[in-house]
Amino acid sequence: MLNKSHAAQRLGVCMFRRKISLQLRQLLGTAIGILAFLGLTGVALEQAFRQAAEVNLSARLETYAHAYLSRIDLARDGALVIPEVPPEPRFAVAGSGLYAALISEAFEWQSPSSVSRRLPEPRSLAMGALEFEGPFAFDGVDYYRFSLGVVWQNDDESELEFTISVLESASAVETQVVRFRRALWSYLGAAALLLLLVQILISRWSLQPLRTVVKKLAEVERGQVDRLRGDYPRELALLTNNINELIDSEREHLMRYRNTLGDLAHSLKTPLAVLRARIDNDGAADADELRMDVREQVARMDGIVAYQLSRAATTGHQVFAAPIVIVPHAESLVQSLEKVYARKNVLCEFDLDPTARFYGELGDLLELLGNLMENAFKWANHRVLLSTQTLTVAPQRRAGLLISVEDDGPGIPPDKVEHLLQRGVRGDERVQGHGIGLSIVQDIVRAYRGELSVERSHELGGARFVLRFSPAA
Repeated sequence: MLNKSHAAQRLGVCMFRRKISLQLRQLLGTAIGILAFLGLTGVALEQAFRQAAEVNLSARLETYAHAYLSRIDLARDGALVIPEVPPEPRFAVAGSGLYAALISEAFEWQSPSSVSRRLPEPRSLAMGALEFEGPFAFDGVDYYRFSLGVVWQNDDESELEFTISVLESASAVETQVVRFRRALWSYLGAAALLLLLVQILISRWSLQPLRTVVKKLAEVERGQVDRLRGDYPRELALLTNNINELIDSEREHLMRYRNTLGDLAHSLKTPLAVLRARIDNDGAADADELRMDVREQVARMDGIVAYQLSRAATTGHQVFAAPIVIVPHAESLVQSLEKVYARKNVLCEFDLDPTARFYGELGDLLELLGNLMENAFKWANHRVLLSTQTLTVAPQRRAGLLISVEDDGPGIPPDKVEHLLQRGVRGDERVQGHGIGLSIVQDIVRAYRGELSVERSHELGGARFVLRFSPAA
């Protein structure tokens, strides 16, 4: 039972941590910081005020002591004559809290305020010695005491040593400290409330762009808008741009899937119609001819399905795709092609940037390299060149990529490039193939928002296919 209760408490704490908002987190952190700062400031100021009050009290008690000394006189018999009028009226009021005392080896004296009150014994000090102490407790009362050692010289050059002490109850200092503390914490409390109010306003102002993003995302979910629009602070611009790219990417994928299904359905209509017609008229032809027609149409449908599935599998531009190293995949692919085209004795050369990375799906990278390299091996006489290059970018943006495939074959005339990139078109009908490889490359490049260009190779003399993927945020 205890374990269940403990688990429930932990679950509640975890849920609280997850559900607490950014604004509340910021306010709680600020409140804790303000309270800690003002608390330490209040304690420091109170201690400083107490020390200042004690310094002032020490100076005041010293002033009383010197005032008494200035009024003391020496009688002919050598006794000290204490003035009846004290420097402060409270010295004459019993129990006033302000007391004076003189002590020597010959006599002791206390001010009238000490009548019926037991005071701490003063200590004898050497001539010129000063001592301030307190607060200290005596007989249930706290006191501060200032003492001064004095040597009085008579006319006959005899000396009289005594110590004068002035005491005051600590209640006066405590009263001042209490009043200061009350005023101090009242002002600090008001300052804390004002700072929290200002922080709330600042927090709402600073988090307003985030609330705007949340509102716009809700509108995107409801279909009211197609993407996040508006100007956002620099810290949020990267996030909103990535969200917009993610939205665009997902919509492109969905549109590609829909188009692929539509194309597949449209492409299968003709072979299905042929099969239906042959089945309905099966009496007009022999079994061998019907079997041949069925085999031909099935092979045609199999090619259509394979091609459309290949198009549908194209992932396209991804905002958070992991980088893929190109070098090992390129080497493995070339080794396979060299075996297929071993009779042509084609030499493939590499100029690969080891830092080059492809941000996307591995299948798309293999599809790009495979189709371009196979096309180059197919048309090359003896040499093929594969090059990669990293496109430099600004900080906080992922690198771009340039892929170049060249051969020493006959090349492609500029006026036939656009026609050759169409699906089902082959450069030479005598060369085996389906004419869809370059079209697939173009579709993948378009899905990744890249550029495909076909030009003449200055180094090998044949065709040069260049894929350029621009740097992205």
